[in-house]
Amino acid sequence: MSIRIHHLNCGTMCPLCDRLMNNQDGQIFKKGKLVCHCLLIEAPGGLILVDTGLGTHDIDQPRKRLGLAYPPIFQPRLDYQETALHQIQQLGFRASDVRHIALTHVDLDHAGGLSDFPQAQVHIFKPELEQLLNPGFRKKNRFRPIQFDHQPDWVVHEEQGENWFGFSSIRAIPGLSPDILLIPLVGHTRGHTGVAVKQGERWLLHCGDAYYHHSQVTENPRVPFGSMMFQKGIASLPSERVRNLQRLRELALSHADEVSLFSSHDPVEFDRYAAPSR
Repeated sequence: MSIRIHHLNCGTMCPLCDRLMNNQDGQIFKKGKLVCHCLLIEAPGGLILVDTGLGTHDIDQPRKRLGLAYPPIFQPRLDYQETALHQIQQLGFRASDVRHIALTHVDLDHAGGLSDFPQAQVHIFKPELEQLLNPGFRKKNRFRPIQFDHQPDWVVHEEQGENWFGFSSIRAIPGLSPDILLIPLVGHTRGHTGVAVKQGERWLLHCGDAYYHHSQVTENPRVPFGSMMFQKGIASLPSERVRNLQRLRELALSHADEVSLFSSHDPVEFDRYAAPSR
């Protein structure tokens, strides 16, 4: 069985400052939006999710699950039809068919749907789980412990140093597929990773929140002001974030024939991949 990949938007957001966050190629008056770009991978041995976006429990209890600040600032659509669970069921699968979830990081808009798949193993880079369990004073409000009350079945991975286009890589799911890798891209959070998936002769690299705007990995970056400031302000490791962003840009420019990159929240990139599902 070959790998099949579905691109899912698991949480549309229309931020309060949308014109600053996501102007499209200079069209500053165009209504902006952000997405939560997740992957569903049909692979031998079961389904694999890369990130989960917002889940059904987040929609049921947005103030309790998402906090007081996130909903009014980011204005998530809170639509059951956008949850990973609903979209997977629409494809003819059950929640129990999702055997593995690979997380780029544990921010609330990436991990909210974990509780919809309680039987899945959740693969995470060790520094990210450590940050979640011991967030420190400045990070206590960043992560939402209630999203993890169901006690996920964590599978913790440490850096192995295997080379992938000059990046360290970690075999995400030993014994299941050699073509799904965690790629440490720390900076946005202390244990942030990308997830690389090989389909045929090409690789897809889900970069999570290592960047926000599609132009950041091109020859001529033109990043909306709000997006640029938000990336800087929220970074746990600012210098590492900048370093890894530069490395991703070099990867995109030097290996365009072998690797395709996309980030979690850019709607331009999502539209590029979403139709048709691959």
